[in-house]
Amino acid sequence: MKVVILAGGFGTRLSEETDFIPKPMALIGSKPILWHLIKFFQYYGLNSFIICSGYKSEIIKKYFIQKKNIPNKADIKVIFTGKKSNTGERIFRIRDLINDESFIMTYGDGLSNVNIKKLLNFHHKNNTVATLTGVRPEPRFGRIQIKKNLVKTMLEKKNKQDDWINGGFMVCKKDIFRLFKKKNSIFESDILNKLIKKKQLSAFQHKGFWRPIDTLRDKREVNRIWNKGKAPWKIW
Repeated sequence: MKVVILAGGFGTRLSEETDFIPKPMALIGSKPILWHLIKFFQYYGLNSFIICSGYKSEIIKKYFIQKKNIPNKADIKVIFTGKKSNTGERIFRIRDLINDESFIMTYGDGLSNVNIKKLLNFHHKNNTVATLTGVRPEPRFGRIQIKKNLVKTMLEKKNKQDDWINGGFMVCKKDIFRLFKKKNSIFESDILNKLIKKKQLSAFQHKGFWRPIDTLRDKREVNRIWNKGKAPWKIW
């Protein structure tokens, strides 16, 4: 089974790094996010990777050309999928490289300890075209209620019971490519919404660790976790 990692965006919210490198190459410890993701999937016996690159693609290619940077037994293909391509277009461009019934897809800027074996079992049991991993992001800010320019209530940082978002770590049947009708589609709004209407999108609820690395603050926080030696995604 192939693991497809989207790594082609501009990463503008992390411009302190992405003026020089693509966001998935930002370092956690001494290794880029992509390296951490590959090691994580390898723990579950997945060794074939397609990295959908775009912005500063040559940096990703140069890194993984060097054998010392490739985790053991990993087969890594870095495919340039367009500098300005949307997520759907990037996935569609690698369709001919998918030779199994299903593939895994995730984003190159997020880490998690989601149990991939349980995710795959859940996907097969529900038998939908795609399954995403639903996660609850950590609330970052307290909320205030305002009425007539006056603060009425200070609300604690707390997620509601139904505050789930798409955390990536998706399993898709190859049949999903039949839905790619629009040129340069956005996977999340164009393809996933089609699946929702067809009742063909399942959600595997993950209550464990999940972190996006969107900003410098995010990167520093994830590095703090890593440097403590308690990184939940380090299961290898």
